[in-house]
This record gives sequence, C-alpha cells and structure tokens, in this order.
Amino acid sequence: MVALTSAAGLVGFLSEPDEALQAFALERLNDDIDSVWTEVSGSIGQIEALYEDEGFSHRNLAALVLSKVYYQLQEYNESMVFALGAGDLFDLEKAGEYEETIIAKCIDTYIALCAMHNPPTPASKTRSNTSDFADASAAAVVNPTTPFSQSTLPSKSLLSRDDANPWDSAAPGGGNAGVAGAHPHPLTLSNPVKKNLQGVVKRIFASCYEESEYKQVVGIAIEARNIEVLREAILKASAEEKGKGKKGSSGQTDELLEYVLDICMNVVQERGLRNEILRLILELLNDIPSPDYFAIARCVVYLDQHGAASQMIKQLIQKGDGRSLAIAYQLSFDLYENGTQEFLQKIMEDLPDTEEEKPAEEKLNGNAIAPTGSEPNEDDNAAESSQLLTELNDSAGPPQTTTLVASRTKPKPETEEEQTAFTSVREILRGTKSIELNLEFLFRSSRTDKAILNKVRDSLEARNSIFHTSVTFANAFMHAGTTIDSFFRDNLEWLGKAVNWSKFSATAALGVIHRGNLGQGQKLLDPYLPKPQTNASAGSTYSQGGSLYALGLIYANHGTNVLDYLRKQFKNTQEEVVQHGGALGLGVAGMATGSDEIYEELKAVLYTDSAINGEAVGLAMGLVMLGTGNVKALDDMIQYAHETQHEKIVRGLAMGMALIMYNRQEAADELINGLLDDADSALRYGGIMTLALAYCGTGSNKAVRKLLHVAVSDVSDDVRRAAVMSLGFVLFRKPGSVPRMVELLSESYSPHVRYGATMALGIACAGTGLDEALDLLEPMMKDSVDFVRQGAYIAVAMILVQTNEVQNPKVTEIRKTLQKMVGDRHEDAMAKFGCALALGIIDAGGRNCTIGLQTQTGNLNMAAIVGMAVFTQYWYWFPLTHFLALSFTPTAIIGVDQDLEIPSFKFHSNTKPSMFDYPPEQVVKVEEAPEKVKTAVLSTTAHALRRKQAKDRQHRRESMDIDQTPTTPKPEVDGEAGDKMDEDTTIDTAKLAEEKDGEKDASASPAAKERKEKEKIGFELENMSRVLPAQVKWISFPGEGRYQPVKKPTGGVILLHDSQSDSPKSLLELKARKKTTVVAPTPGPAAAAADIDMPDLGFASGGGAAAAAGVLNAVDEDEDGEEAPVPDAFEVDDDEAEQEEQ
Repeated sequence: MVALTSAAGLVGFLSEPDEALQAFALERLNDDIDSVWTEVSGSIGQIEALYEDEGFSHRNLAALVLSKVYYQLQEYNESMVFALGAGDLFDLEKAGEYEETIIAKCIDTYIALCAMHNPPTPASKTRSNTSDFADASAAAVVNPTTPFSQSTLPSKSLLSRDDANPWDSAAPGGGNAGVAGAHPHPLTLSNPVKKNLQGVVKRIFASCYEESEYKQVVGIAIEARNIEVLREAILKASAEEKGKGKKGSSGQTDELLEYVLDICMNVVQERGLRNEILRLILELLNDIPSPDYFAIARCVVYLDQHGAASQMIKQLIQKGDGRSLAIAYQLSFDLYENGTQEFLQKIMEDLPDTEEEKPAEEKLNGNAIAPTGSEPNEDDNAAESSQLLTELNDSAGPPQTTTLVASRTKPKPETEEEQTAFTSVREILRGTKSIELNLEFLFRSSRTDKAILNKVRDSLEARNSIFHTSVTFANAFMHAGTTIDSFFRDNLEWLGKAVNWSKFSATAALGVIHRGNLGQGQKLLDPYLPKPQTNASAGSTYSQGGSLYALGLIYANHGTNVLDYLRKQFKNTQEEVVQHGGALGLGVAGMATGSDEIYEELKAVLYTDSAINGEAVGLAMGLVMLGTGNVKALDDMIQYAHETQHEKIVRGLAMGMALIMYNRQEAADELINGLLDDADSALRYGGIMTLALAYCGTGSNKAVRKLLHVAVSDVSDDVRRAAVMSLGFVLFRKPGSVPRMVELLSESYSPHVRYGATMALGIACAGTGLDEALDLLEPMMKDSVDFVRQGAYIAVAMILVQTNEVQNPKVTEIRKTLQKMVGDRHEDAMAKFGCALALGIIDAGGRNCTIGLQTQTGNLNMAAIVGMAVFTQYWYWFPLTHFLALSFTPTAIIGVDQDLEIPSFKFHSNTKPSMFDYPPEQVVKVEEAPEKVKTAVLSTTAHALRRKQAKDRQHRRESMDIDQTPTTPKPEVDGEAGDKMDEDTTIDTAKLAEEKDGEKDASASPAAKERKEKEKIGFELENMSRVLPAQVKWISFPGEGRYQPVKKPTGGVILLHDSQSDSPKSLLELKARKKTTVVAPTPGPAAAAADIDMPDLGFASGGGAAAAAGVLNAVDEDEDGEEAPVPDAFEVDDDEAEQEEQ
C-alpha cells in the first residue's frame, strides 16, 4: 500500500456518521502515524470522542492512535494511559521505540502503584529488640523521596517525639516516583486503566518466564516492594529446573537466590524492605533439598536469628559425614566473622552442653590462661586454645546468669563424635581458632622492612612528643598482629625519651603488635598493668593506663576473658590517666556486648566531670552499646552533653552516640536531625558521625545528599570536614563513585573541606589502588596547608596498602616521596606525622594486611568500620590512632580440614608471580665515610721534595759523627709513582661513580631481562600463603586433589573436605607457638631508675615488651605534680644601664 502524503482526507472521514469510514480512517492513520501525526494532532478531540463513545466498536483502535499521537507530542503519561486502553492491540512483542517507551512507563507506574499499597515498613517492626531506638517512639521512617524532612524536635529531649505518618500519598515512592512528569499519579488512574496496567505487567512477566529471564522480574518486584511477585519468580525458576530433570543440581535457583541476596544487601537501601526480602530468601532456601548454607548464614546474621543458625549447625553435625561436619565448621567461621559477641553468645547457648562446670575462682579471675606447651602440634594447640577460652560466659551481667540457668537444661550430645564436634564449634564461635590461625600467618609471613622504620626513627627528633608518638604508631602498624616487638628492645634509648602521653601511646602500641595473642597477652603486659599501691614506686601512671588500653586492643571484640579484670582495675583506681586507659580498654574489649553493668560503671565515672577521662568514657559507652540503639543510654548521653562545660566530654559523648546508632539506618534519622539542629558544633559533629555510621556501606542517596548539603552550609569547620569525610563511610562499597563526587570539594577554598576530601578517598578506596583517587591526592600532597598534606599522605597509604609496582606503577614513586618528606627538615611537624603514619599503614601487619571495611563474604566488618571511625578522631587525640589496627584484615587463604588441623598442600594462582608479589625491600645504603682521594703529586713537587731531602741529609752529616741510615718518606702515591710522575694527574670521582653504576646496571640488566622472559602465567602456592582480595578470583584448587574446599574460595579460613581421610597426612608446623614471651620483673625502685642497665640485666635477649618494661614504667621527673620553680624576674640596674649607654 502506498504511504500517505497527507492525512486531510482521512481526518475528514472521522467526522462521517458511518462507523465503517471512521474505522477505515483510524486503521490507515495507525499504519502511517509516524509521517502524518502533525496533521492528526489537530483532531485529537474527535478521536478522543470516538474512544469515549462506548457504542463505538473500534474504541481500542482509537485509543492506540491517540497513544501514538501523544507519544509524538512527548506527552508520555497520556500516551501510556491510552495505550493501556488499546487492550490487545498494543503489541508488547514489537521491538519499536514507541513500544519500549510505553512499556518502561507502564513498569514505572506499576512500581509506584505497588509502592503506594506497600508503604515502607518501619525498621522497628522488623526486629524484636526491646532496646530498639524506634520502639520508643524514637525513629519515624521518612519518605524515601523527602529525606530527613521531619519537623523540628522539641528542645527538651531528642527522644520525645511521636511517630509521624511515614507515607505521603502525594509522593509515592519507588522507581521514579515523586519526580515531576515521570508518570501519572496512581490515584488519578481509573480502575479500568489500573486493571489494564496489571494485565500488561502480567503479560510482561509471562514473556520473561518463557525466556527464563527471571532476574528482570526479580528487579521489578523488589523495586515495587511486591514480595509475592518475588516469591512467584523464584518458585517458577525452581519448578522449571525440576521440570528439566536436573537431579542433585539446583544451579539456576541458587544463582537466582544469590542474585536476589546480592541486590538485597548492596542495592536495597531501606532496612525494613531488606529484612522482608531476607526472610523470604531464608524461607525458600530452607525448602530446597540441598540448600546454600552460606547464603542462609548471611541472612540469619543480618536478621539476628541466632536460633536458626544454631539449629542449622546442629543438623549438619548430626548428619555425621565428613563433608557435613566441614560445612558446619565453615558456617561457624563465617558466623564468627560476621556476627557480634552478643549474637555468637546466643548461638552457643542454644548448642548442646559439652563443657564441665569450672571452679568459681577460675571464672572470676578474668585472666587469660597462658599455654604451657610449645610443640608445633596442632592437637596440642587446639587444646591450648580450648583451655584458653573455655568460659565465654565470663562477662558480667545478666547474660552470665542466663547462661548458667540455660546450661542446666541443655541437651547432651548423643555420641562422643558429636561432643567433639560441638566443642570445636564453640571454639570457632569464640574466635579462638580464627585468631590463632591469623596470628600464625602474620607471624610466619611477616615482611616488615625495618630499614624504613629505622629511617623514620632517625629522621624525627625523639624529644619532640609528636615525632616520638608518630614513630610509635608507625612501628605498631608495621608489626600489627605479628607479635614481633623487637623494635622496642633494639631502641631502648629512643624509647626512654617518651614522657607522659607519649609513654601512654608507646605502651598501648604493644596491644596493637600483640593483637590476638590471647595465650600470652595478659602475661606479656603484666609488668605494666596497675599493681596494688603497696609502695610509692609502682610505676608510671601513663604506662599503667596505656597497658589497660593495650589489653583491650589485644582482646578487641573478644574480651570475655579480660572484661572482669578491666572492670576491676577501672573501678579501683582514682588516677585519671589510668581511668582513661581503662575506659578505652573496656570499650574495645567489650565492643557490642550491650552490658548494662559496664555501661553503668562508665557512667558513674563520666559524672565526675573530668575532662581527661570524660572523652574516653563517652567513647567507651558507645563502644559497649555499639549498634544497640539503646534509648536509655542515648537519653543519658544527650542530657549530660548539654550539661557539661568540657568540650572533650561533649565530643566523646557525641562519638559514643554515633556508635550506638551503628547500622541503624532509618531508625537513626530522628537522632541525626536533632543533633544537626543543635547549636553546639560538637553535637552537630556527632550528628554527622551518626549519619556516617548509621548508613555505612549502604550508598544511601538521601544520606549522601544530606552530607553534601552540610559540607557546604555549616558554619563550623569541624562539622564540614566531618561531612565530607563521612562520604567515604557511606560509599565504601562503591569506591569508583567517590573520586568524582569529591573532585570539586578537593579544590575548596577551605582547607578543612580539602582534608575531609582526602580522608573520604582514603576510607572509601582503601586497598583498591584506584588511579582516579590517586590523581586527586597527588596534587594535595603538595598543598600549602600542613594538615591537608597530612591527610593526603595517610589517604594515599590506605589506597596503596599491599600494592606493588606491577599493579600500580605510581607506588614506587609515592613510597620515595613519603620517605623523603619524613626526613625533610623544612616540612611541617603535622605533615611529618602524616608521613610516618602513612609509612606504617602502607606496610601494615608485615605487609600481610589490608584495610577491609567489609568481610570476605560481603557483610559489613563491624570492628573495622568502628576502628576506622574512631581513628579519624586522632585529629583531637593522638592515642586514638591505635584504633586503625582494628581495620587491618589479614589477606591469606588458610585451609583446615575437618579435624581443624592445617594440612600441607598447594593450590594454584592463575597469574604471574610478580602480579601480587610483595613490594621489594628498600636497599640499605651503608653510610661510609667519604673516601680520601689520593693527592695528585706534581713534577715540580717531586723535584722540590728531592732537593729538601738532599739538604736534610747534608745537614745531618755536618751535625753528627755517625750518620744513621736515612729513611726517605714516600709520598702518598702507589709504588714508585712519586719518582716517575712527570706530569699533573687528577682523579675524577664523579666519573668513577658513574662507571661503577654503569657496570652494575650492565651486570643486572641481563638477569632482570631473563627473569621477565622466564616468568610464566600460573604458579603454585602453599597453604597459609598471602592471597590478596583481587587475587582470589584467580585461585583454584586441583580438581583431583586430596583436599577440596566446601565453598567457593573467598579468602580467610576455608574448610577442606579430605577425600582420603584414612591416609596419613602432612601438617604444617606452627611457628608462632614456638615463640616464648619473656616476662619482665615487676618494676621496683631499682628497675624504674636504672634504664641504661636493662641490657646488662639480660632483658635484651627476650621480647621487646619485656625489655621495654623498665623504660616505660619509669616515673617521669615531673610526674609528681610539682612544677619547676619560676625564675626570678630579670632586673637591670638603672645606673649601670645609663653608664653603658654613655
């Protein structure tokens, strides 16, 4: 049929009374509407009249023509409405631009319609936690399209506001809802149109099911908050798989569930919806014959369903086969990695009882039990670890009573094998096994470059406290978790220059170095810990406070065995410095325990209104109540923050409130708004940190918008700096988006905003080696402001941690820059401090640790996030720098079998060895004295020397009767060159040096070229080897090997199924257990006074902690509180002054 050139005639037919002519005109117009729509647009009224005429038989055709005309007019909402009225004439299968646009508009409207009928569920209703902030009328959930839009809070309290209506019918959420012109409001659609919309969407879903495109349906269902559609999609995928007859395989269903889980954890921002989806996944996973236990574990941890976790472990153990036992152990490792102390405690309470009742005195001593054996035998080590932490219920408070009561009614394991298995599960859930394995890896694989550390020490004047402290931090970070403290032993003279808070930080550094050394941690710190005040020379209060802080760091997030001891020391001392260290130790060791007893003891000290310990106590209160949303604690802290006059206390309480709201998301919105509206800048700072921790890792758009708004609007530099920095916490799961977001902020006129941009890049891009981030930071390393350079140095080190030159060629130049700046006499002290920290961070944990704010399985790493957040407070208080060690995550694959032993085996890495190799150690250049260049002897000089010698001989003959045999002194030339030299000679030392370097390069280059040529792709790695996160995807296990992993390798501890369990096996020798700790004697008057005699007493041959005890415990000369006498005023005699002037 010939295409129309004009629609005038057909438009005229529309006015005819004959229905056949009208239908003919509509058909022709529909066929050629793309070319004649301009003429048809003037007759839209006539066509609409035909559509509205219920007696007209071709109403659907009229609706389709109207839809296409409105589409050409770019009125997409009206076009969609008329397309829905066209019924079956609207062809979904046709791949045209018009059809695709209308389908997209239908889906957007469907999502808005479903979202209106399924409003957001308050997070408080998704958790049965009586301490939930929202349960006490504290957190109304806001409309996702109008973030933080609640009314102003009453001035009396931030916690006394009624819930607001969370749903605004004028702005439904979901998809493009709330955006002007995005789609017609669902309430304005007529019921027939809504019915047609449902029909179109069902046809779309049916089309997806036919093509097995289940992920598209899942995406629409999640965005529409329609759980029933999501369930239907998953069940249809499972039914299709069963229909194909794939027995023993659930690949497609597992893949779909993994996709849903990934979307749920990384894309869905609303907590209530996420919990609903996780419950659905958990329900469906349990119905699958061979479920993905590790996906279930992720769900139960997030939903806090400890009962489901313990039931799953019991079922696996009761199966009795080796593979099920290995899966149970792997689940336990994953639960420990992702769960809190409180959550793990509840799981163990639900497991069958396998332990005998211990004597009361052993329970209450609060001391770690030092291991007695030193054999490299795994069985002995397991026994030591079991003995070390046999009483998880050692922490004080109601949980202990509950555990004791529950233990009387617990069922007993049916067989001896089950009893052994449950004992091992308890050991894993306590964390003993994971910590022991990581400690062994860090000790045996440490590659710390001591030359760098020594250069930092030599470059910074130790008598300046900021420089001494920076070297302490660099040493702590470089040796974090390795238990290698020899730097203290080798530098006692340097260590002796530490005074006051520098001594506090140096002692606390032992906690970072020995973090996880559960067997000998308290024994190691015994010389430093507070003693009963039986004599006046009990040691420095600064080292005592630092030792309590160190003890908490050693047992960080695992403080069951030391909480009672720390509480006792905290209560029994009146020294503010010791209370400061004790509060920090209690907070770190008791992290997320929710202990009311510890909280009350901390609050009692807080009310003494001491600025020194108040900041630490406020921080510790938040650490103990981490993530609980405890209303009572928040009310107490807010009230006291308004009453006290000490800014340090207000800042500590503000940070504590932020920690209490960790990962609370919408439940923290009211507190955030209240704090941000406060007149006190310290509390507004706390509001920003609350926002950062409540939405950490969510990528929440509303949180990002709020932070960006505050970053450019607040009047306080501190608040603006924190707002920019907090972008890193919210977006660390999307590191690629952060450089673009802070690019303009990094060029701000305000140095505080620029500093915040550096830290945001460091936090979000840590361990990624991201080039975009480095491109922004490199010019900031030359900023005119010292603290901006400091932040840039630290951020660069965070990004390049564990990065070698092959991965990023910039790393070598940046390392040289850091080492140059730390020794530059013209560099400012603050920038040098940042350099020293950066050199420690970039080589963290003996070059075997990265900074990981999420676990290997993708969950939030609570301890790491908290450690990073508190570390950023070093801006105000240097000792908090040690918290960064909580973010250090060992990067290794550690394979253990179902006996929890470490077999010796190899796995394959399909990369070049140099790709993920350690960075080369720095070549130490021996500083030789300048060589004396041989003097050039001129010919005239030689002649003059001969004449002088001849005259001397003649003179001796005349003056003496007997001439002695003359001895002619030879000039300083080789051989007889003095007699033969007839011309001037010179030695060009620069040319000689160039020639030597050239010879070295010539000799080295062939070997280097040969090595590069020989390097092949793929190499074998031993068990317990360093494997970087980026390397994990290249790791594979031999298909026919004896040991096979029970899950896809993700790094960390991996359970191996031994296919030849009856055959003898070769085990790795444990080296860390061979290392013995030397305990220094309790410092007395002699030990405290005679620092220089330490090597003579034999301590130098032991550990660094023992050798340093006498130095750090020495009482500073001015520590008794007496100030040096003020010198007399300088007086000048007037008469003498006049005489001098004359």
